[in-house]
Amino acid sequence: MPRYKLVIEYNGGPFSGWQRQAHALSVQQVIEEAITRFSGETVGIQAAGRTDSGVHALGQVVSFDLSRDWDPFRIREAMNFHTKPHPIAIITAEAVPDEFEARFSATARHYEYRILNRRGRPALDTGKVWHVPMDLDVDAMHFAAQSILGKHDFTTFRAAECQANSPIRTLDTFTVSRQGEIIVVIAKARSFLHSQVRSMVGSLKLVGEGRWTPAAFRAALDAHDRSRCGPLAPPDGLYLTKVDY
Repeated sequence: MPRYKLVIEYNGGPFSGWQRQAHALSVQQVIEEAITRFSGETVGIQAAGRTDSGVHALGQVVSFDLSRDWDPFRIREAMNFHTKPHPIAIITAEAVPDEFEARFSATARHYEYRILNRRGRPALDTGKVWHVPMDLDVDAMHFAAQSILGKHDFTTFRAAECQANSPIRTLDTFTVSRQGEIIVVIAKARSFLHSQVRSMVGSLKLVGEGRWTPAAFRAALDAHDRSRCGPLAPPDGLYLTKVDY
């Protein structure tokens, strides 16, 4: 059976998250129903990452099989028609080898978290940034972030409902920088635990406020204790930006 890969952009605000839910609309449901409408087939799709409710994507990747060959251009155009009026866009579609799997073939996932750091609340970016009105020390946040790079037990920054077999992950990139009123946090790893990025960003905010030192941030990681995590950052500012293969 031919296998296809899609790169997808979406606003996560209206959805219950990526994964199908019994009584709420998910991104996965909209995508699968769009495939059925143009192809006549009922398929299950595999995604590179299961984003939570309210989390956005600029480069989510999915793979799926169809029973016959389709022109990838037609797939992209048909999908973009059938996903209307939902805030979902198919950026690219391509045929891929049978061994390609959106989830298991991935070598790295890139996330970006955006904090609007100004007194005035957002108007145009409501639901797309975390509004933090007090001044944050970006240099301190970045210094703290560098202290947890590498392979660690990330239990402290792991949601209680996380279903991963192990809390051990390797964090390849974790940077904090200011772009005017926006603070951008970049995280890259082969894989992340449930709510790991939002947990780390919420704790970094405490460093930026001066309530935690960078050493306290590292000590929270080393405690391997979820109760030592700072407040969970809201989903609004989080984006799955890219997946490497």
